[in-house]
Amino acid sequence: MKSLHNWLVISLFIPLMTNANMVSLQKGINFQTPENITEYFVSEKLDGVRAYWDGNNLVTRSGKKIHVPQWFVSKWPETPLDGELWSKRGDFQNIVSCIRRLPKNQQDCWQNIRFHVFDLPAEQDRFEQRFNKYNKLIQQIDSPTLIAIPQSRVGNIRQLNALLQQIVTNGAEGLMLHHQDAYYQNGRNAKLMKYKQYFDAEAQVVKHIAGKGKYTGKMGAILVQLPDGQQFKIGTGFSDHERNNPPPVGSIVTYRYIGKTDRGIPKFASYLRIRQTE
Repeated sequence: MKSLHNWLVISLFIPLMTNANMVSLQKGINFQTPENITEYFVSEKLDGVRAYWDGNNLVTRSGKKIHVPQWFVSKWPETPLDGELWSKRGDFQNIVSCIRRLPKNQQDCWQNIRFHVFDLPAEQDRFEQRFNKYNKLIQQIDSPTLIAIPQSRVGNIRQLNALLQQIVTNGAEGLMLHHQDAYYQNGRNAKLMKYKQYFDAEAQVVKHIAGKGKYTGKMGAILVQLPDGQQFKIGTGFSDHERNNPPPVGSIVTYRYIGKTDRGIPKFASYLRIRQTE
């Protein structure tokens, strides 16, 4: 029984490869006002691509190897790292485009991308200790492509909301709150929260709706379906290029919304992107 217990403890911390090769990483829940906000570390929620460094390879959440240039990872440690490939705010599509290219076609697209580390998934310590460890580790390695995501604290909810408003105004996606005593946990962790002014969700495209007026001859909106079968339209958030080349019927799209109706339909839904399968 002791060996089984040890295996269960270890499996709680180390990301697992599922049958579909997905990497089971830690995920946050939507923000819920905590009893004591001073027990949480706060950092910016980056709008990049989540990735996992296993000590030898950089992989996506689906377990697909990311073909990075050798110079990019040449000084990286054997220690597993959890983080985000990110360049700057609002640059998500360029990051995805770079990741999808084969090495011979990447040219200089990796020059502005960095791996922003926010956790050490194999460490069986509280988050405060893991933060200190990854911060020290990255300082010692001194790799130009590794950045330790800074963590700060706030004194009350008013300060937290002011910080959220400030960074969102400057183009950020939101904040992440991590309890100081939280252990790394595969899957959803109630002690890790994402705080945004908007919520993100996914739905399947079931129909294209023709545009009118200035959108005549283009896609005006898409009809999407939620997992529970409810359908609604998304008509905002599209660029001219996306209206001429709308997300295919059957594809999964990510959208942004503010709250829900009594029937559970997202309010003020706005298109963000097609879900990336890598």
